[in-house]
Amino acid sequence: MGIERLLGGVARDQLAAERAIAEFRAGRPVVIDTADTAALAAPVEGLDNVGVAALAGLAGGRARLILAGPRLHRLGAADREAGAIVLQKPDLQTIARLSIEDGARLDAPVLPISQAEDMGLRLAHLAALLPALLVLPLDAGALAEAPVARVSASAIAAYPARRGAELHIVSRAKVPLEGAPQSEFVIFRGGEGLRDQAAVIVGQPDLSKPVAVRLHSACLTGDLFGSLKCDCGDQLRMTARSMAENGGGVILYLDQEGRGNGLASKIKAYRLQAEGFDTYDADEVLGFDHDQRSFGFAADMLKQLGVSRVKILTNNPNKIAALEAAGLDVVAQERVIGRPTAQNVGYLAAKRDRAGHDIDAELHPPLV
Repeated sequence: MGIERLLGGVARDQLAAERAIAEFRAGRPVVIDTADTAALAAPVEGLDNVGVAALAGLAGGRARLILAGPRLHRLGAADREAGAIVLQKPDLQTIARLSIEDGARLDAPVLPISQAEDMGLRLAHLAALLPALLVLPLDAGALAEAPVARVSASAIAAYPARRGAELHIVSRAKVPLEGAPQSEFVIFRGGEGLRDQAAVIVGQPDLSKPVAVRLHSACLTGDLFGSLKCDCGDQLRMTARSMAENGGGVILYLDQEGRGNGLASKIKAYRLQAEGFDTYDADEVLGFDHDQRSFGFAADMLKQLGVSRVKILTNNPNKIAALEAAGLDVVAQERVIGRPTAQNVGYLAAKRDRAGHDIDAELHPPLV
């Protein structure tokens, strides 16, 4: 009973899921159990020659490379469903070629994936890793004595909802900002993996009226370093100033770098963009759908701040739909348009043409 109190009553399967996420982030394999089978799953991101050789020795010709649907489609599969490729003699070069290299093509049948393998891909998403795994199917109860983390498929499936239910404020303080000196940061824990999320209350918004709100996904390159490849930094600073000058508002600064793919994958996508891919095709090469983000927890953050009616500052229709689906009243939309540059007009056009963002039809960078 004492240890349960120390752990705060957290369910065992939630603990197992969080430990599995941490193990994946560290590049170590995890055993995923179902009712009658098990699988040893290792994220491709983090594998080296030693790890592949060790897994190959255990596999006995049964190793399976699990890839997400967008990646398999880029490899030549007819649909966009996740699948498995049997690797009788896995090696790092073959795994890399099939997982991330541009121009690779399928040279083996694609098989359906198991429940454990599907949850392995979900675990990779929670750990902000590439959606690619090397998996060894196991008999139920195998490796019971091995020093490897174990988690049930059902625990992984239930984890996001459980974390969402735990969303709560852990700290808050006044933080004056350039252009918005009357601002307060409110930090939330829970709701999205193991990461904290920030709400920035600008000025003193009247909660009895529709509140200006922006859902802003973190962009290290644009927000902090002023990258010319996107409009994120412009949008963030323009929003804060606009709210300060027009009755206040709330910016939710969400740790969802790279449309939810993570910082490392975003930089991998930038390398592909430098080779000529647009932002969405680059993500598909890496195995990602067009947008990995969810915004339900963002709506819960607003509700805890007392916001129920929203004037949303966004060009993204998915954010509007997400807040409405979560029960908030979105009464108006205001676009937030950053500066076109020679480096970002292709990115802006792709968001407009492929994701339906409300961006001007004509994009003209400044003449140089």
